Amino acid sequence: MRDSPVHIVFVGAGAVGCFYASRLHHPTHNVYTSLIARSNYSALAASGVTLQTHTFGDYTFTPHAVFPSVAAAAVSPNPISAPGPCPWDYVIVTTKALPDLTDDAALIAPLIGPRTTIVLIQNGVGVEAPYRARFPHTPIISAVTVVSAEQTSPGTIRQNRWTRIHLGPYSNSASFSGSGGADGDAELETRGRDAAERLGDYWARLGGIRDVEVSDEIGLQIVRWHKLCINAAFNPSAVLAGGRGNAEMVSDDKGELRVHLAGVMREIWDAMPRILGRPFPEGLAGPDKIIKSTERNVGSRPSMLLDWEAGRHLELEVILGNPVRIARGRGVELPRMQAMYALLGSAVGVRERERKAKL
Repeated sequence: MRDSPVHIVFVGAGAVGCFYASRLHHPTHNVYTSLIARSNYSALAASGVTLQTHTFGDYTFTPHAVFPSVAAAAVSPNPISAPGPCPWDYVIVTTKALPDLTDDAALIAPLIGPRTTIVLIQNGVGVEAPYRARFPHTPIISAVTVVSAEQTSPGTIRQNRWTRIHLGPYSNSASFSGSGGADGDAELETRGRDAAERLGDYWARLGGIRDVEVSDEIGLQIVRWHKLCINAAFNPSAVLAGGRGNAEMVSDDKGELRVHLAGVMREIWDAMPRILGRPFPEGLAGPDKIIKSTERNVGSRPSMLLDWEAGRHLELEVILGNPVRIARGRGVELPRMQAMYALLGSAVGVRERERKAKL
């Protein structure tokens, strides 16, 4: 490890952000992790993060610094000891990806300096494109997590199961223009791969996370599309089906919902090699296995359904819209995904107009 301090800031201090941030903070090894928080800022600034974890036991994480905003993190002097206005080596974004609502690439711009690497721990496909457009020369790491964690109260995080995180560089493989694939920027991919190896080493060697995996650019995008098999099938379907949980849908009496869910997964499974130029690796769970395992997941209600019922914005674009557009840019149609995108997008629009009419 280099002698100078490594400064890492998480944009988003929810359950996932706080858990992974806590496994990176190791001052004795010159690695310092800070948080940018919103609703839980007061709790974190006063008492740090209380973690109740299945994997590492119970402990308290005291960040190097806690900031109430990006602006504060961009100009704050001490406790950030590195020189210059943008001391961040890694800016890790763990907020919900809502590109139709907010420009998160613009939001983090004050944090990006000449030595910064951007890390995106967000659901969906195509989340990297706005960041690459705004920061054409900055290394970007795309990340996919498999973790069950929740914030039970402000500043208290419970990790229930799993710790897996996949990392990989990003140049432009999720481009909407059809110019992505394996023909990305080799120099950016190399810089991103080096930064991903370092970050993965911090999580594994210092943080004790044993299932950190670093892939090449296309390999990481394949992981994103594999996770999409689950997210794109269950999340929008739960809303469109009238509020049904995952196990309930696959066990539907008429069987048509099960056929529909498997059809969405197979559509993605068959299309991905044509989009990225590489097949799914052997050993990954296919549609039939995913459907079968979901039968046991009784009581599970996907996040998009919870957001819909709470009146929150949906990750519609990164779960449905982006995949449809990226595939279309490669000459591939996703008719089942496109149908859900059109129907759910219309339902969101109708509800928003009704909400505005009541104001």
